[in-house]
Amino acid sequence: MRAVSVSKDIHATPGQLFAVLRDPARHTELDGSGMLRGRPKGPSPLGLGDRFSMGMAQGRIAYRSVNVVVEYEEDRLFAWETWGEVGGRRLIGGQRWRYELTPGDGAAGTDAGGRAGTTRVTHTYDWSRARLPRLVVELPGFPRRMGPAMATTLEHLAASVEG
Repeated sequence: MRAVSVSKDIHATPGQLFAVLRDPARHTELDGSGMLRGRPKGPSPLGLGDRFSMGMAQGRIAYRSVNVVVEYEEDRLFAWETWGEVGGRRLIGGQRWRYELTPGDGAAGTDAGGRAGTTRVTHTYDWSRARLPRLVVELPGFPRRMGPAMATTLEHLAASVEG
């Protein structure tokens, strides 16, 4: 399978985490890869089928990604596919960024006193559906770099809700 996943237990409810993840204006502060440049365009908060774009950069090459929310289950699952488009045609991309939220202690991520408990967040980068995966994803070394970058993203996500 062409996917990398990392998980972290975060002291927050699934609802608190979901609210951050579906707000594209927050994605740059969460980014552990250093590639996001912000300036999102599109609806907020995001829902199933919504399209949004984001300023990106790889080295000195700046571009905009086009993203479509492809999986959505409130407070449980949020995923989008990213594409490189020219003139409305999808040329490269198809990689999927996925966040799965699993309540920890307490039925809804809260403890017996109603305080935020923990939620296990599993972040997955899946390039099994990507166009030209060997050329666009594997040869540039993204699978090797994504695990550590995604772990940093989860640290940023934790800081955004715990602090």
